[in-house]
Amino acid sequence: MRKTTFATDCYYHIYNRGVEKRVIFQGNKDYKRFLLGLEEFNTSLPTEIRSIQLPKTEAEPPEKLVEIVCFCLMPNHYHLIIKQTVSNGITQFMHKLGTGYAMYFNKKWKRSGILFEGNFKAKLIETDEYLLHLSRYIHLNPVDMINSHWKEDGIKDTNRVKKFLLGYYWSSYPIYIKKLTSHLISTEQIEKIITNVPNYEHFTLSYTSKDIATLMPLTLETPVPVHPEAEPPEDDL
Repeated sequence: MRKTTFATDCYYHIYNRGVEKRVIFQGNKDYKRFLLGLEEFNTSLPTEIRSIQLPKTEAEPPEKLVEIVCFCLMPNHYHLIIKQTVSNGITQFMHKLGTGYAMYFNKKWKRSGILFEGNFKAKLIETDEYLLHLSRYIHLNPVDMINSHWKEDGIKDTNRVKKFLLGYYWSSYPIYIKKLTSHLISTEQIEKIITNVPNYEHFTLSYTSKDIATLMPLTLETPVPVHPEAEPPEDDL
C-alpha cells in the first residue's frame, strides 16, 4: 500500500512500466486509449470505464484532480509530470488511470493479471530548474529508439533527432514547440521559467553530455533498453 502523501499545488514526476518490463503499448490504439484516459479520468466525479467515450452532458466541466504538465509514452513505460490540484488528487487520478488502462489492455489482448510493475513511482519536483530539466529529459526519452547512448553522449545529430521527435505523437513535445495544440496539457509553468534560451525546442535539442550530472538525480527508472525493433507495430487508426 502506498504511504506517500502528495501535497496540493506541488509538481511530481510520475513513472511506471510494464511488469517484467513487458510492452504495455502494442499499437497506436493502445497509445490513444491511454491518452484518452489522461483526459477522461482527470475528474473528481466517478468515471465508468465503458462510458468514457460517450458524449458529455455536464452543464460545466467537473473539477480536475491534477494539472498535466507533460507526458511521454514509451513501448514499455510512461512518464508524467503532474501537479495535484485537489486533496488526494494524484492518488485518485493514478488509480483510475492505471486500473482503467489495465482493464482495457487485458480485454483487448486476451490476457489476465497485473500489467504494471507495482505502484507507480513518484518524486517531488522541488525547484523550477528541476522541473525544466526533467521536462527535457522526458521529452527526449523517445530518442532511445534511434540512439540508446544519447544520455551519455548528448544530442549529436540534431536534425535527425528534431525530425524524429516531431513525428513522435505519444509525447507532449510537439505541443511545447507549437506544432500541435491540446487542452490536455498545461504549458504555462514551463514557458514561464524558460527565459534564457530562444525557445523550448532549442533548449531540448541543446542537451549535451555535460547535462548528465544534472539529469541522473532527477530520474526514477532503472535503464531499460528500447531498440527500434521494440517499437510497437502500426495498427489501423
